[in-house]
Amino acid sequence: MVAVLLVNLRAQAQSNGDGFLFGTPSGSFTVRAGFDRATAGGELFSFETDQLTLSRRNFSGFNLVAEVAHRVKPRVDVVFGLSTSRSETPSEWRHDIDHSNRPIRQTTTFVRAPLVISTKAYLAEPGRSIGHFAWIPARYVTYVGAGAGAMWYRFRQQGDFIDFITAQLSGHYFESSGWTPTWQVFAGAEITLHPRFGFTTEARYQGARGRLNGDFSRFDQIDLSGLTLTTGISVRY
Repeated sequence: MVAVLLVNLRAQAQSNGDGFLFGTPSGSFTVRAGFDRATAGGELFSFETDQLTLSRRNFSGFNLVAEVAHRVKPRVDVVFGLSTSRSETPSEWRHDIDHSNRPIRQTTTFVRAPLVISTKAYLAEPGRSIGHFAWIPARYVTYVGAGAGAMWYRFRQQGDFIDFITAQLSGHYFESSGWTPTWQVFAGAEITLHPRFGFTTEARYQGARGRLNGDFSRFDQIDLSGLTLTTGISVRY
């Protein structure tokens, strides 16, 4: 009797083009990649773009996200996520050259790595159960969410710089790094490719400001906010 029921369920799922799983998924693992557009506001970034041949877009970069979601209600997941974005940009001193009439060069590296916990709410049922044996995923579903956590950042510069007091040119290594609170809001969509696999795309705004330390402590807080667009694959379990 059970075998007949399962055959009927499989035929129904295949006719819908969805396939099915034995039981409702308890969560998912997702990996996405994309682009993180840094806001790069505030005193530090204004100083850097004025003195060096940098623009605010140079602080944006590649973004990689890994998330584990656990379903707590039929349309609600709790999501644990880690992501990282990085930019590394060569530049020159904008207003001066060295004694040999050559550019004064340096490299700026900007890294952000938030660790967050979020609530993710689907705007429609992500799938439907048939009896006690089968769960059929929806072809397409959208979601929204919000969360908070902590972000680690590093702002580093290495190369040749001019001392404003002595007007001397010398090589330096400057860095500020640390942890700071962060929050995020996001919206996205999932498209089922297979009962266990799906394509996902997401837009996310991350908000954070951190205290500068070390060589940059004379500046105000660093703006760590940004808008991220990513796509990737989800695996249901």
